[in-house]
Amino acid sequence: MISIQAVTYPIDFNEKAYTALAGLIRSSNYSSIFILVDNNTITHCYPRFIKLLETDKKIEVIEIEAGEVNKNINTCVGVWNAMTELGADRKSLLITLGGGVITDLGGFVASTFKRGIDFVNIPTTLLSMVDASVGGKTGVDLGVLKNQIGLFTNPKMIVLDPEYLQTLSAREIRSGTAEIIKYGMTHDIHLFNEIKDNIKLNIVDLIHRSIEIKNEVVLEDPKENGIRKALNWGHTIGHGVESYFLESSHKENLTHGEAIAVGIICETYISSKLTGFPLNKVKSVKNAIITIYGKVPVIEGDFNAILNFMKHDKKNINGEINFVLLEDFEKFKINCKVSNELIKESLKYYNE
Repeated sequence: MISIQAVTYPIDFNEKAYTALAGLIRSSNYSSIFILVDNNTITHCYPRFIKLLETDKKIEVIEIEAGEVNKNINTCVGVWNAMTELGADRKSLLITLGGGVITDLGGFVASTFKRGIDFVNIPTTLLSMVDASVGGKTGVDLGVLKNQIGLFTNPKMIVLDPEYLQTLSAREIRSGTAEIIKYGMTHDIHLFNEIKDNIKLNIVDLIHRSIEIKNEVVLEDPKENGIRKALNWGHTIGHGVESYFLESSHKENLTHGEAIAVGIICETYISSKLTGFPLNKVKSVKNAIITIYGKVPVIEGDFNAILNFMKHDKKNINGEINFVLLEDFEKFKINCKVSNELIKESLKYYNE
């Protein structure tokens, strides 16, 4: 796959990426290298990575517990303390080896440690490959509120090695696929059609195009003041559902993609009511999403709690919930206002 140039960093693929990483380490003359992993990637991904890492620099590995529940400031304090005790300085490099939690949290840790050290993202899940690791967003959750604390800070490079996908469950692959569906519906319908029409699709074939789309949008709007908001398609309701299921003791946690899948169906329905998205396409989207993800048990008694979590969405201004809506595939509108009644109606539609 051909390298992609982001605003200040390259996204390199496969074996070439490790050669580029070795060159970065040599040319930057880092004092030491820290590798942030979780208890999954230390077992399944670190052995491959360390064999391919060419350096004679001192290496320290810092391991945290996996899962969204650990994406918080307390985990950051633990990592900052570990780096301090292990002698990290302003010329150290932090390499994040993991999924969205690791790349988001690790980038935030690096961006704030000694007022900022360099970091490199090596995403190991489909979700982090096509979304979380690209675009310069770093941060952590505040309780169960998604990504409330963070910074825009770019890595020095991204190493994208699809071999790490071999370590994932089918459920994790489906989770990342939701982000590719988002790109398909908002920017390139070919991606969505490939997913819904090909049961045995090799998802690796869609990664490069997905990253291209995100990078093109971020180049135009790096700080999410305008068009980049389109990349939140499905996420306004989706994040509300995800946070509610994380917080609820009587609900099983959802993957990010499972929650976004609910959001995509609901926001497609809302689009048919407010921005003219064709009703026949609403039904097609719902059928495709349910076929891939099944049904999440969102009952009417959950609706108010989901709405309460949605009020903390980062796009909101003056207490109003802002949506991205579609007029059609590849035609979106940002900063759309939606009533609570219509949001609840869309959740009912999801359940029908």
